[in-house]
Amino acid sequence: MAKRTAKIYRPTSRNLARLAHALREGELVAVPTETVYGLAADALNAAACRKIFRAKRRPTSDPLIVHLAKASDLTRVAEASEAVWKLAKHFWPGPLTLVLPRKPIVPELVTAGLPSVAVRVPRHAAFRRLIALAGTPLAAPSANPFGYVSPTNADHVLAGLGSRISHILDGGASRIGLESTIVDLRDPTQPKILRPGAIGADEISAVLGVPVAARKPARAKKMSAQIAPGLLTRHYSPRTPVSLHSSLTLRDVARSTGGKREAWVFLAKPAGKLPPNVFWLDRRGSLAGVARRLFGVLRELDGAGYQHLHVERASGDGLAIAINDRLERAAAKA
Repeated sequence: MAKRTAKIYRPTSRNLARLAHALREGELVAVPTETVYGLAADALNAAACRKIFRAKRRPTSDPLIVHLAKASDLTRVAEASEAVWKLAKHFWPGPLTLVLPRKPIVPELVTAGLPSVAVRVPRHAAFRRLIALAGTPLAAPSANPFGYVSPTNADHVLAGLGSRISHILDGGASRIGLESTIVDLRDPTQPKILRPGAIGADEISAVLGVPVAARKPARAKKMSAQIAPGLLTRHYSPRTPVSLHSSLTLRDVARSTGGKREAWVFLAKPAGKLPPNVFWLDRRGSLAGVARRLFGVLRELDGAGYQHLHVERASGDGLAIAINDRLERAAAKA
């Protein structure tokens, strides 16, 4: 019997209405966001959300992020403080997820059994319209097999989950390319960044008027319930082993004993004639460009037959912290 292949839909009004109906009926729909593509289900339907865990082969100890069409829907699923509304006004819609006390309407399956829930309002217009048409919050982790490199376009989703789901909404390439910043606001007097992203600690602190803990989060163990997604030691990982370097030069490539079996990934395009196993993430090394292309390049090289990937770390604060967080998890052994 031939394997099922998901259908890819353009974001027309007719298609969005059809996919909204599918979501109300408890089906899964892969969706575009400005961060990465997600795999969406009705967040208030535990049976529908269980399909997410099955399709991704994701442990139920790893919670889901609940996505809303607008900030005013927040009180339907979570308890909101003054600090929450400050951040919502400034950063939503956008790549910021807040961990808050959950309301009973949210199934425990969505929150790994914890009394908190991760919530955000995405910036991607087609996704927000789909949420509004569905008439329910949508739970949506990244649309890939659990632990693998996150997808940033519809073809990535098709390659990873095409035989396990039926619907993919194509909203173009993800503009940011990294998952959202996650902030723990259960105690609004002590905000903590659980996962770095495009919105940095300094920006959040400036809005709240209090320091935001930006220390490197402890790596989580697989079997325990997590307060937020993306905290496991090894995550966002290609199958090919990855080594990280504080900097790279073409001399490093020339000195390597791995030869053509190894790929070398620079942040910026090196000057001079490049060997065929040398790649770069952004021609000028722009961190926004690096973030946007990182997962796509890792996926491409993972399927190219290389035995090892060497990747240059980003330097600096802000987006560099998020890029390096993803690289460290991709390179982790366990």
